[in-house]
Formats: sequence, structure tokens, C-alpha cells
Amino acid sequence: MRSFLLTITLACSHGLFAQAGFSLKDGDTVVFYGDSITNQRLYTTFTEAYVLTRFPNLNVRFVNSGWPGDQVDGGAGGPIDVRLARDVFVYRPTVVTVMLGMNDGRYRAFDPAIFKAYSAGYEHIVKALRENTPNVRITAMEPSPYDDVTRVPQFDGGYNGVLTRFGGFVRELAAREHLQCADLNSSVVAMLLKANATDPSLAQQLIPDRVHPAAATHFIMAEALLKAWNAPAVVSAVEIDASSRMLRTAANTSVSVLPDDPVLAWTQIDAALPIPLERSSSKELLELAFSSSDFIDALDREMVTVTGLAPGRYALKIDGQTVVTHSADQWRAGVNLAEADTPMSKQADEVLQLIYRHNNLHWARWHIVQTSFETEKPPSLDAAMAALDTLEREVVAMARAKAQPKPHRYELVGVE
Repeated sequence: MRSFLLTITLACSHGLFAQAGFSLKDGDTVVFYGDSITNQRLYTTFTEAYVLTRFPNLNVRFVNSGWPGDQVDGGAGGPIDVRLARDVFVYRPTVVTVMLGMNDGRYRAFDPAIFKAYSAGYEHIVKALRENTPNVRITAMEPSPYDDVTRVPQFDGGYNGVLTRFGGFVRELAAREHLQCADLNSSVVAMLLKANATDPSLAQQLIPDRVHPAAATHFIMAEALLKAWNAPAVVSAVEIDASSRMLRTAANTSVSVLPDDPVLAWTQIDAALPIPLERSSSKELLELAFSSSDFIDALDREMVTVTGLAPGRYALKIDGQTVVTHSADQWRAGVNLAEADTPMSKQADEVLQLIYRHNNLHWARWHIVQTSFETEKPPSLDAAMAALDTLEREVVAMARAKAQPKPHRYELVGVE
């Protein structure tokens, strides 16, 4: 046995990944604008969690400005120009996403007059954003679907047929005005079709009221947005030859193989964490959504490949904890750790919980304090909002600190 430590490092920083084409840049402020589906704070939270765990050193601020019932001309939160001034412009965003349409179609068959109002209102939003936030990058999102897949449509063509016509306008507007465009409809419909063929009863829970998606479905919506932003799939990727104990390849990670260890062992510090999966949601529903889509393969590849193993089964331990057991053939083909219960996934989940808290703080500051006292202002109102803003910034800093990668010891051991 060689008595030296064989160390090969091939690491990609967040900057290298960002240069490969990811849309968000250091210092960006992203405002999510929309109706109750945005106000659910789920696809927006999962998008934010992806960015923070994949690029832990990228400083991006996220603000959710969704309001239930909103249309292109505004709603209960105020007329559109009030909404934009109070809930968007004030944050000086560099990136704004817009998803509207579910309420604009009025839940009825296609009406040319309603469509005309929608298209004119959407164009007004784009114009106002550009006039009030110079150099803003706008992502126009085709509206998420009304569920006409797991339930019978209520009229010929179904309400989602109306939304897809609205989405066609959004796509055309994006091309004409040089906006980014994300299709949050067709990928969810494709997932629903596959899920419905697998388990019709469970599939109905993916959008339980036909309008507001469950958390599992919000992951698929986040995927559509992240794909539009050219999000990379790789968390990390390592290939080791067990027979020579040599590191063959590595991506977005630093690896030190330990040739003198009695078992095949190495230390690894990835530059990113896997996407935190919402484990408090229905596990069955998450599994159905993921198995009915390409979410994991498209966004969450945390790969370990080991060649040169003798036939048999091998358990991977990380920091002494057995996380997965596979055959030599499976290790040779490559194993994705992203869905496994690992120290990295637990760390990512802690990041997610802090992201939930900062978004809930912002919502409370905005809805319970700011907008509920717009006509009557108690003397301490400004101080209360400032204190909540400070608290939210502290929680965001905690999430960023929690997202920083840590070194881990990996061991691959044979099992009977």
C-alpha cells in the first residue's frame, strides 16, 4: 500500500457555474409577482432554496409579492399601479417574475373581450416595470394549470384550454419584448397525465382544488422557472476507481482519496448542497410527482460512481451513517444521493426551514403591519416595520451561513 495521501481536487465555484449561463447574478434582487398561487410561497421558496443551496456564495435577495385574487389590473391588494409601486418598485428589483392569468380568465369559456383586457393589462405591467426599474430583467410566466386532467373539464375545451391561450400570449409577448419566459403549465400537465395514469386517486391531490397546487406540484413549477434561468443539474459528481483507488473525475467538489485506509474511503467537500425536499409534505405525493417528471434528473444530480468493484453489494457510509446500499453494477452505473437521507440533505433542509421563516416574516410585515395600517398609522408603525425588516435580514444571513458546505468522510464497504 502506498503510504502517502493521494489528493486530487477538481472544484467548480459558484462563479464558474454562474458563468456557464445561470440567469441570476451576485447582488440581484428578485421579486415574485402574482396572485394566490404565488402567495402560497411554495414554488418561490423552492426556487430560492435551489439558488441558496446550489450557489451558497451568491448573494441574491428574494421578495414574494403575490396577492390572493390578483389579476392584471390588481385586486384586493389595490389597483395595479398601487400594487407595483408598493410591492415591487420599492425593492428596486433587478429581476421580476410575473405569473397572472388564473383569475383573469374568470373560470369560464374563452371570451375575446376578457382576453383583450388580459393582454392589455399584462403589457401595461411590462411597460411600468421597465419605466420604473431601469435594466430590470423580466421573466414572464405562462400561468400554471387548472386541473382538467384528473377531473372532467367543466365545459368543452376545459378552463385550462383558456389558460393555455393566455400562456400563448405571454410567450408571444416575451419574444416580442425580449423577456425571459417560463412555461409553468405544460410541464405540470405532463406530470398530471403521467401521475393520473399511475394512481388516479392520489393524483387528484396534486392540485386538490383544481387551482392551488400542493407542495409537490410547486416543485415542478419551480423546475420550469429554474430551467428558464438555465439552472445546472449537477450538485456534485465523483467517479472513483476502486481497484487503483484513483479519483477519475470530479465536478463541483473537492475530493481526497485515502489509499492507505483499510476500506475504500475518501473525504469530500462539495461546493453545493442537494435541493431540500419538502419532507413535511406527503411522501407519497412527492414520490408521485417526482416519478412522473424529470425533476430529480434535471436539477438534483448528486452523483457517486465507483468502478473496479468485485461483484457483491456495497454500503456507502457518510460520517459513519449508512445512507444507501447497492450492487457493484449499480455503483459502476452511478448512484444519485440527492434523494437519500444524508448529512447534506439534512443540512439543506435546515436551510429550507430558515427560508420559510424569512418569507413568513416578510408576509407578516407586509400584510399584518404595513397594508393593514395604510389609512391609519400608529406612531410606532415605521419602527415596527424596521424591526421586522432587521429580523428578516438576520434570518436570511442565518440561512446563508447554514448553506455553506462542510467536509464529509465517505466509506464504501462490502455487505453480505
